[in-house]
Amino acid sequence: KTLEQEGFVVCEDGHYRNGLKFLEYGGHVRKRYELYSVARQVMIEIALHTGERVGLGVEENGERVMIAIEDGTNAVSDNVPIGEFTEMHWTGLGKCILAHLPEERREAIIERSDLPRATDNTITDPAALRAELATIREQGYTIEDEERREGIRGVDVPILTPDGEIIGAI
Repeated sequence: KTLEQEGFVVCEDGHYRNGLKFLEYGGHVRKRYELYSVARQVMIEIALHTGERVGLGVEENGERVMIAIEDGTNAVSDNVPIGEFTEMHWTGLGKCILAHLPEERREAIIERSDLPRATDNTITDPAALRAELATIREQGYTIEDEERREGIRGVDVPILTPDGEIIGAI
């Protein structure tokens, strides 16, 4: 009842669903996230220049979280919602972030995950994933090749601090 009174849940025909109040709080959280504020204009420019979809992802609790999306005029959408959490190894953003995390953190995430398959192209073998992450670190970018959804490909780069700490990927 308290959640309903505060607008976090709505009761319709005896069934509860999330209320839109969560959007208000999510917006406030994202605005306080400095990376979002800095990257947003760059994302818009990339989307305008390429015509494609541009996503901004970060890691939280061992998962990739999509915190922003900008669509160009020719964008192919896989309907990823802002705020979506997903397996790190399924997406270019996630693999890019995972590759650049400190080794201890990266290994903890890999060891904790059972590396579930999303498509036939998903890397599910820990050794193969580690090799892929080493390649990503060496070349400075990653390619997502239908690893999460068939027909979806992307190129992703890390966003690093001047000290080389990963803070996200675009």
